[in-house]
Amino acid sequence: MASTHRICKHDVFLSFRGTDTRNTFTDHLYHHLIKKGISVFKDDQNLQKGESISPQLLQAIRDSRVSIVVFSKAYSESKWCLDEIADIAECHEQLMQTAIPVFYDVNPSHVRKQSGVFKSAFDSYTKLFTSDLDKVDRWRRALTHFANLVGFDVRNKPEFTEIEKIVQAVIKALNHKFSGFSSDLVGMQPRVQELEKLLKLNSKEDDFRVLGIWGMGGVGKTTHATVLYDRISYQFDARGFISNTSKIYMEGGVVAVQKQILRQTLDERNLDSYDTCEIAGIMLNRLHSSIKVLLVLDNVDQLEQLQELGINPNLLWSGSRIIITTRDEHILRVYGADTVHKVPMLNSNDACELFRTRAFKGEDQSSDCVELIPEILKYAQNLPLAIKVIGSFLCTRDATQWRDALDRLKNNPDSKIMDVLQMSVDGLQHEEKEIFLHIACFFKGEREVYVNRILDACGLHPRIGIQRILEKSLITIKNQEIHMHDMLQKLGKKIVRHRFPEEPGSWSRLWQYHDFYQVLTTETVISYVSQTRGCNCNLYLLSEFNLCGVIWGEMIIIIYYWYSFIYHFDYLLVFTFLPIFPRISSWSSFQLTFILETSFKQGTLRKPITM
Repeated sequence: MASTHRICKHDVFLSFRGTDTRNTFTDHLYHHLIKKGISVFKDDQNLQKGESISPQLLQAIRDSRVSIVVFSKAYSESKWCLDEIADIAECHEQLMQTAIPVFYDVNPSHVRKQSGVFKSAFDSYTKLFTSDLDKVDRWRRALTHFANLVGFDVRNKPEFTEIEKIVQAVIKALNHKFSGFSSDLVGMQPRVQELEKLLKLNSKEDDFRVLGIWGMGGVGKTTHATVLYDRISYQFDARGFISNTSKIYMEGGVVAVQKQILRQTLDERNLDSYDTCEIAGIMLNRLHSSIKVLLVLDNVDQLEQLQELGINPNLLWSGSRIIITTRDEHILRVYGADTVHKVPMLNSNDACELFRTRAFKGEDQSSDCVELIPEILKYAQNLPLAIKVIGSFLCTRDATQWRDALDRLKNNPDSKIMDVLQMSVDGLQHEEKEIFLHIACFFKGEREVYVNRILDACGLHPRIGIQRILEKSLITIKNQEIHMHDMLQKLGKKIVRHRFPEEPGSWSRLWQYHDFYQVLTTETVISYVSQTRGCNCNLYLLSEFNLCGVIWGEMIIIIYYWYSFIYHFDYLLVFTFLPIFPRISSWSSFQLTFILETSFKQGTLRKPITM
């Protein structure tokens, strides 16, 4: 039988008397719930207009899975609050909505019997509504109903501890399976709400849909998918979250992934004895039954991992949803995802808040440390992974250590961050990796058409190569310019230096003048230039060319100046030419001052080339 789960817009409806607790207990409870990724409708002042409860507020109560009522001394003085609790009580009885009473500074007995601090208000209501005593009786029944429920009496108890208990009760009621991301959910609420809209859970068509979540490493794809899964999983008959799909596939093939899906969605346990065909048959028969399935496939890095699973609209029941996270947009497009969502970087405010939660963790914030936060965030460029790793590392350290650590990070990025980013580069083909390294070392911020012309001459097929790097979330293109996150640029340069970090002459690319100068001022090169040119060689003059970069290897060397360009097949060629950049293949248009031919790989020198 198809699922009949009630679709709710909010996880929690929060009812309270604003003058009593708005800026204290209720505000603290609200933010604790939000940090857990729980959607909260807060009955706030902006909706409280008029004498009777508004249709919007009544609908919000009905659209919530849990209602929390914070009883305070002045709660009964608000006819608005009493109308509200009467509607909540009806939803609890008729819609099986979870209701949680919290007794902030009142005795539960006073709420139950409308005595004590509640007596005066109800005495006045009895006189005021002589022609409508049913309204007063409705309020009394609601208060008595709530006071008889299991709730939380927080009087004279540590607020933080009691709030944690309430949050855990809500999580239990929602049947959420949180995965330890609560401290990382800065700015997550609106993002996940947007993802939920993309799934179209309320669609009347009740069709099968696939949502792709795409972005660079460390941007939070898994976190987004996990929080989204926690929020919506209760609406499905069967659900599964397959973590690190690519690793499972690599170690055990498609069968291992299929077994994980069956174990999580259908609680199948005895699967070890089945072969590939049998597992596929079980998938087809069991998942095709009349149930709505929610399946998350996290960290997919090859199209085959999806194609071999055979999960499609013909397999799953209408209303089912698949969520796929990946660093490769192309996988999602080819697979046929209905919607592809790129996870953006944190905005400045959220980045700052996330860093503070990691770096300070409730401790006093030294003013000297706080002054360094903008510089740290500039280094991290709002990448969540970098912010969390750096923030955790700096936690409990003083300002002098912060400064020292920041200076060190600029030259030696944290290995935890680099390892995550490296996985994206490892998935590139050889030519694509070469293009990535060229961009990292030389072409960040350059116009795409300009980069294409240079890489074309290198035989690197840049139009398809740059597109693949773009799909892998390693670059972005804005206003026809190629941009790259600073962390990825640092990774590219680290790859170039990897085997010989202190020997620039062995690197495939040079991008700093002092490294280039070190290579060209070796005794061998200076001696050879002096002999062939018949003059003393003063390579200090190279600084006048405003050197920006060098690329070399077994086949290619590029030296890029502000007004000069050096291009090389097999050997090093040095020349200058006019500022107007000609087609690279038109060698005859270059105005050469001299050409030096050498082979760094073999350590030998050859005769000058004459034109």
